[in-house]
Amino acid sequence: MKSNVGKMDRLLRGLGALALLVCAWAAPLTLVTRLTVFGLSGVYMIFTALSGTCFGYALIGRSTCPLQRS
Repeated sequence: MKSNVGKMDRLLRGLGALALLVCAWAAPLTLVTRLTVFGLSGVYMIFTALSGTCFGYALIGRSTCPLQRS
């Protein structure tokens, strides 16, 4: 699968993922709620930031990568 997440988008996703993982650790909610809401979202965002591919973007045909010239 080709990359569809640009550099700035990857940086923002990484920062957002860190914030979500901190919330999963520190939020005053039950453990199940913290892990399912914040933990899974954070892990998905870290995965997309590191891989450079977002499945949601692929489904709607969006890309934040600059145009590649051949």
